[in-house]
This record gives sequence, structure tokens and C-alpha cells, in this order.
Amino acid sequence: MKTHRLLFPFVLLAAALSLAPTARAEGRVSVEGILLTASDAKGPTDGRLAPYAPTLRRILRFESYRFVGDGAATMAVPGDGAASLGDGHELEISAERSDGRTVHAKVRWVAGGRTLMSTGLVLRPGVPAVLGGPSTGKKGEVFAVIVIVR
Repeated sequence: MKTHRLLFPFVLLAAALSLAPTARAEGRVSVEGILLTASDAKGPTDGRLAPYAPTLRRILRFESYRFVGDGAATMAVPGDGAASLGDGHELEISAERSDGRTVHAKVRWVAGGRTLMSTGLVLRPGVPAVLGGPSTGKKGEVFAVIVIVR
């Protein structure tokens, strides 16, 4: 009986430490952003976007896609990072939490000092999220961003 009383505080301490993941860093995460244009014009899809073409067609429903630029940010979870995508576009990412299978993040897409989109995403490693954006200024063409956690 005395042995159980002596072990009880250690069992409580171990349980408390295992239930307090927010007190410890949850690790690091790398988030990649790919800037592209989507067009109504018939034509080939840029080869760099080939792995994402079925997802792009299903979500955005355009005829062709052109790669513009890409960038990545690595950050602690929780933590913040930014990725420059090219052509004046940037993703500001706030990785809020991760359970090892998903990353909950807030993403802000900025171009020329103007916020184009601000949204919350639940990202799974290797599974692309697609953000549709504003017109490029050419008829029937818009910007889009693919967001991927690696």
C-alpha cells in the first residue's frame, strides 16, 4: 500500500506531462506555395503543374494552367513564416497547431501590398489546397495558388 502512495505522485506527473502538448513545441513544418495562372483559353498545361492538373481542373474548371513562381517557408508549430511566390505575390502563413496528420494554418495571400485572400486551412502533408484568386488583367485568366505542406 505504501508503494502505491509513493508511486502515485510520479504517475500524476507523467500523466500531466503527456497531456500538456501545448507547453512543448509541436515541431517544424514546411509549407510550399505555387503561383499560377488559370485560363479559359485552350492550350497545354505547364509541365511543372502536371501533378496538380486533375485537382486544378476539378476545382477551378479552366482549360489551361501556367506556372508563374513558387516559394516555401519552414516554421515552428505554432509559428509564422512567409514565402515569396514571384510576380509580387507572397503567402504569409501562421501554423497554429498540428496533430501529426494535419496542420491547422491561417494563410494570407498578398500582392502589391494588397490582401487578395485570408483564410484558414487544414492541410495534410502532400495534399494540395487550391486558392482561386483575382483576374490577371487578361480576359478569362485568373491567378491561383497551390498550398502544400511537406
